[in-house]
Amino acid sequence: MQQVNLGLVGGGTVGGGVVNALQRNGALMASRLGVELRVVKVAVRDLKKARLATLSSRLLTTDWRQVVNDPAVQVVVELMGGTTIAKEVVLAALRLGKSVVTANKALLSAHGEELFAEAARSGANLYYEASVAGGIPIIKVLRESLVGNRVLHLAGIVNGTCNYILTRMKLEGADFADVLAEAQRLGYAEAEPSLDIDGHDAAHKVGILASLAHGFWVKPEQIHTEGIRHLSKLDLQFAAQLGYTIKLLGIVKSLPEPLPAKTKSPVTAGRRKSARVQVSVYPALVPNGHVLASVNYAFNAISVRGDVVGDTLFYGRGAGSEATASSVLSDLADAALDLKHGSIRRVPDFVAHDGQGQVCPLAEVVSRYYVRLMVLDQPGVFARIATLLARAKIGISSIIQPEGHAGETVPVILMIHDAPNLAMQRVLAQIAKLPDVKSKPVMIRVEAFD
Repeated sequence: MQQVNLGLVGGGTVGGGVVNALQRNGALMASRLGVELRVVKVAVRDLKKARLATLSSRLLTTDWRQVVNDPAVQVVVELMGGTTIAKEVVLAALRLGKSVVTANKALLSAHGEELFAEAARSGANLYYEASVAGGIPIIKVLRESLVGNRVLHLAGIVNGTCNYILTRMKLEGADFADVLAEAQRLGYAEAEPSLDIDGHDAAHKVGILASLAHGFWVKPEQIHTEGIRHLSKLDLQFAAQLGYTIKLLGIVKSLPEPLPAKTKSPVTAGRRKSARVQVSVYPALVPNGHVLASVNYAFNAISVRGDVVGDTLFYGRGAGSEATASSVLSDLADAALDLKHGSIRRVPDFVAHDGQGQVCPLAEVVSRYYVRLMVLDQPGVFARIATLLARAKIGISSIIQPEGHAGETVPVILMIHDAPNLAMQRVLAQIAKLPDVKSKPVMIRVEAFD
């Protein structure tokens, strides 16, 4: 039986999970593939550190170059994380013509365009299924299964920490700070949680999905990113009363072209229009009837709408050593078969298509909104708020105002009709300056899945 030799860079949680999974199911994979996968070298930071997997000391080194440059290593598996040394590892392997498997979402988000260009030059392949949503095979779905579809709408719960926090806030009526502290104690959240709760981890993943779906590389700075720090248990409670659940969503949405100008420049006449795509991460109200509303705790799910297939849903564990290892094994199977059959360019890892697209600024995107205001309960307050909204040509679809006592600060919930984001931001800034409004307005977009 043919053998493919693997070199791992990183022997921590994910690396150990991959080694354990190969030890458990390597024979099964060999019988299915007709190829035996064998780990022949592993680079780690500390030779003395206790590890998730049992590794022979003769396989270990602290120098990643010994892995990448070893002539026996055919596929390099980068599982160390970070964006500096990891980039060196991946580029060095690709330049030697060795295919690379990575689970590194931050690396691909920051340097994906450069890495895929190097893979194309060298004729090697860069596999990255494990970089998004753990064990959910979403990369292969977009690249292969939906190859005959244009992706019209993608909405994903891709950060388990935020989903865990929001689930407990909803089901238990708990405050954000209390649930975050408990999540940190249980290991669901890092001691410094900003990467997760401020939306940056989700943005890394959504940028990769958007780039793959629409065929142009989306840079991190182009992604509008919001987290969940500003949400309170009141927002979860009022959302439920209105028939919604709040989820942190990554959104990738094809947008209609703006109305054409009356005259065209001879320079632009006849050119193909660029695709306009919304790429965003923010908390959103999801209708309780949509399947994403029922995805709870640390699970992930991604809804994808194709122009041919219609709506599809992919659900599973979005993190953890075993879930991530499962996706790494899938990539290793592809790499092994590509080497076995000499078909390295069988399915390109990333390819530009449909001309040059562009990310549409969120300011131009039209949405519906939930707005929570904390105001003094006294006559004339709502009239002043409604006047500002009317001047901005923004309509109110419904209002919730719990009963209070005169002079007390009470919440007022407004559901707003379709309006551009920029218009909403401007009018909320005006409302915040009213003397009767006692805290910064909270605005959450409504994702309708129309």
